[in-house]
Amino acid sequence: MCHPILEAASALAATLADVAGTNPVFMSTSDKAAALTELTRVGARLDELRLRVLACADDVADDNAARDAAEWLARHGRERFDDVRRDLRLALAIDTRFPVLGAAMRDGEVTRAQAQVIATALDRLPEDIPADLVSAAEARLVKEAGSFGPRELANLGRHVIEMLAPEIGEAAEAKRLAAIEAAAHRQTTLMLRRGGDGMTRISGLLPDVSASRLATYLEAFTNPRRAAGSDPVGLLPTGAKTDDPVRRLPYGRRLGEAFCQLLESIDPQRLPIHGGDATTIMITLSLDQLRRDLAAAEVVGASHVAGSDEPLLLTAADARRLACMADLIPVVLGGDSRPLDLGRTRRLFNPPQRKAMQLRDRHCLADGCQIPAVWCEAHHWNPWALGGRTDLADGGLLCAHHHHRAHDPTYAVERPPDGRVRFHRRS
Repeated sequence: MCHPILEAASALAATLADVAGTNPVFMSTSDKAAALTELTRVGARLDELRLRVLACADDVADDNAARDAAEWLARHGRERFDDVRRDLRLALAIDTRFPVLGAAMRDGEVTRAQAQVIATALDRLPEDIPADLVSAAEARLVKEAGSFGPRELANLGRHVIEMLAPEIGEAAEAKRLAAIEAAAHRQTTLMLRRGGDGMTRISGLLPDVSASRLATYLEAFTNPRRAAGSDPVGLLPTGAKTDDPVRRLPYGRRLGEAFCQLLESIDPQRLPIHGGDATTIMITLSLDQLRRDLAAAEVVGASHVAGSDEPLLLTAADARRLACMADLIPVVLGGDSRPLDLGRTRRLFNPPQRKAMQLRDRHCLADGCQIPAVWCEAHHWNPWALGGRTDLADGGLLCAHHHHRAHDPTYAVERPPDGRVRFHRRS
């Protein structure tokens, strides 16, 4: 005799076969609405039945030498293993701990997506919450599922104890957040790996609060206040207009460039002492290279990044730009490769000079750029590397993008009497 569940599955398959060739396009609007609603309810009931069988299918796994029923079903049902594993966890939770949730799915009142959210919320309740309060939370969330979707239920689930027992919920929420923060700090990681092609891959996990701060800083570069029609941070391709969204650089590219600008805006004097000195990088290049943009400068003393043992090289123009605003010491070499000049004592603008420039310039001096002065870099109009003086008359504030352009031999820099700076591509 066939088991009732198999008979139900066969009957359902036969019923679906009867309507396999029926085109719903000719249904009335009201019939379509009714069909969608009822099919959603039937789908929830079918999902519950599948979960009910899955929860007790360990013997199927044993007969086939599978690790568990999820592994067997993923292979034979041609489904993603992660999805079936999630279903198995839900099935076991409903079978052993959440009968009210299971009954609601059986009645078609709760969908599988809603059930996943409710079970997750209940699993995240502190272990010392009384059992009767957990049951009350289950009943409350199942009731709310009649009015809210998965996203809203997830939010309710985070505060369900506060709604049911405020005197317990506040302490439980504080404890939950403390546990989340502690776990986030334990899992914090950051990896850098050079690809050997001039690019380094960065991957990692950060606590939400730190990631939010980073996102805020990056947004300051990607969405600055700007004059109408201007492109202050150079986010557009040459010839593109700011009101042309199709030609804007991809958001990921803009965030990447903003991250580079953020790093170059950090004051190295405020970083922790590292190896006896404030964080310092040295570059080596010949005097002739420094003056004439020949060859490249080698970075010496930078922290090691996994992935490539090749030396890290910079163009002479980039080396001169960095010399304006970072603890990067140009080691100028003579013809015999011996150091001629290990930096100058007054290469970097000091804090009072920077504050004076902030008061004077207010923002990046590039025409049309509104990047605030606090995010800008102090630039030597007469390159320090070529004998320029570190004083207010010879300094001005430029954002990281325009500071790059100021040291790029592709562009000529014009400083008209109005105090703004204009860049022109050399012909």
